[in-house]
Amino acid sequence: MFKKVTPILIITALTACSTPIDRRQANGNDEYTQAETVALLKIPASLKQPSYSKEYDIPPVGSQVDLNVIGKRLDIRPPLQVIAMAEGTHVEESSDSIKVIIESIDNNTDLKQEIFNVINGYLTKNSIVKRSEDFASGVVETDWIDSQEVLDTSWFGDDKVYLLRQRYRFDINVKPHGRTGDVTINLIEHEEYYDEDQQEIFLTGEDKRRYTIDMLNNTVAYMSIERERTIRAARIEQSLGIDIDLVAPGEGTESYWLAKADFKKTWDRLRLVLPELGFDVVDMDTSKGLFYINLEESGGFWSSLWGEEKLSLQKGNYRLLLKNTDNKEETKILLHDVTDQPLKNEAIAEVYNRIATQMREDRKVR
Repeated sequence: MFKKVTPILIITALTACSTPIDRRQANGNDEYTQAETVALLKIPASLKQPSYSKEYDIPPVGSQVDLNVIGKRLDIRPPLQVIAMAEGTHVEESSDSIKVIIESIDNNTDLKQEIFNVINGYLTKNSIVKRSEDFASGVVETDWIDSQEVLDTSWFGDDKVYLLRQRYRFDINVKPHGRTGDVTINLIEHEEYYDEDQQEIFLTGEDKRRYTIDMLNNTVAYMSIERERTIRAARIEQSLGIDIDLVAPGEGTESYWLAKADFKKTWDRLRLVLPELGFDVVDMDTSKGLFYINLEESGGFWSSLWGEEKLSLQKGNYRLLLKNTDNKEETKILLHDVTDQPLKNEAIAEVYNRIATQMREDRKVR
C-alpha cells in the first residue's frame, strides 16, 4: 500500500541540502573573476584631465597572498580560534603554526606521558584508530577519520551522502626539564566524496588551519576534563587526615612523631596545622624539610584550646624537621630548639597530644 504524501513533502524529500563545499562559497556565480580592467579615457593633450575618485580603487595584493584563492576557492566562513581552556595551557600562534603550550600541574606526574595519555584517551573516546605512535619522537598519527552527512534524502532511492575523510598527526615536544611542553596538529591527508564520487578539493592554508584548530580545540577540551578530574582527586586526597604516632625509643634516645603519609602530603598538612596550633611559621625550606617556627604564647593559648592542662613548652623559636624513612608512605617529624638540639621527650609527648588531633582531622574540599 502506498503512502499519501503531500506535494510539499515530496519537494522537501527530493531537494538536496547544501554541501560542505557550498557552505564555504559565496552565493551566486563567480563571473567577477573574469572581469577585465578597463583603460581610462584618453583625453587629448589640449584638454584638461578630469578628476577621478579613488573611493573604489582596489588596493594592491600583498606578496604573501595566494593568487589562486579566488572565486569558488575563496572560503567565506569566519576563522576559528584556538581556545586553550585546560588548566595550565595557553596558545602560542605564529604565521605558519599554532601551538598549545602545556605546563605541568603536578611535579609527581610525567608531563610527556600525561600528554600522550590525553591524546590516546581522546582518540579512544571518539573511536579514532591510530595508525602509528612513537613516544620517543613524540608523534601520534591517526588512521582515516570518516565523517558522514546525509545531504539528499529520497523516498524512492538511496540517500546521497557527503563523506569527509581525514588523517592527522600530533607532534608532542617536552622541554628537557619536563615542566613545559607543547602540542601541534597537522592535517596530513584529506578526501571528500559526494554520492561515492571523489570531489576535486583545493585546500588552502586557511582550510587546513581551520580543520587543525577544530581538532586541537577538541583535544584540549578533553584535557581540560581530565585535568579537572585530577585536580579534584588531589584536593580530596589532601583533605584527608593523616595518622601520626608518637615514637619514644627510650631513655637517651630522641623521641619523634611518625606521620603515615609521604613527605609532600605531610609538609602540606603541617603548613595548615602549625598556625592553627599557635605556631607562627617564620620561614621554611622544603629542600631541607625544615620549618622555622615561633611560639608567641604558651600556657594561656594552649589552655584555651585544650582545656586546663598547660603546656610546659616555653614561648620562643623552634625548628621542625621532616625526614624521609625507608617507607615512602611514612615521614619522620622532629622538634628541636633554636640551636637545633632535640627537646626533652616529655615535651615531645605533650605537643603530640595536641598536634595529632589536628593532623588526623579531615578537611572540607574547596
